Amino acid sequence: MSEAPAVDLHPPKREVFDVAAQTNTDNKGVERPVENYRETPAGLYMSRTADHPRFSHLESWLLPALGLRASRFHFTAGNDPGWRTYLDVGAFSGPDAQGRWHSVDWYLDLIDVPGRPLELVDVDELFAAQTAGLLALPDAVRATEIAVAALTGTARAADDVQTWLEESVGAPLPWLERK
Repeated sequence: MSEAPAVDLHPPKREVFDVAAQTNTDNKGVERPVENYRETPAGLYMSRTADHPRFSHLESWLLPALGLRASRFHFTAGNDPGWRTYLDVGAFSGPDAQGRWHSVDWYLDLIDVPGRPLELVDVDELFAAQTAGLLALPDAVRATEIAVAALTGTARAADDVQTWLEESVGAPLPWLERK
């Protein structure tokens, strides 16, 4: 039996979405300008450029009631992996007293590829983080519940993630039309 590959062990990734300042600060403290924030009863929409070699723009919806961050990456030529929507599982909240939103990524991710069921990834990271004491057991359990709800919900919606998300939050979740 072969050994499982080593997991990149790290604490949960935390981000700050400062609507008033029009910035997004990632887990490494890098602050990036945001082109557009939109607060709705369902959550927070963000659209910003990206200084990444594989994609030029990022759109995200923070959906606190679902425990999900739904993102669309606008990949550069030759770098598109075929995803439509990438779902991060975690704790999302806001706005706080300063109008900022916060995210804590609980390791599990779901990848939406058109014509296929959602794919759950990074289960090994979740278990490694919980075992190492980086994630409390109740948070690991909640992450698993969120992922299962997304998997079963999208399956019931004929693997249409967008339809399931909108039905779940009771509102449309529009995206940019960017080529």
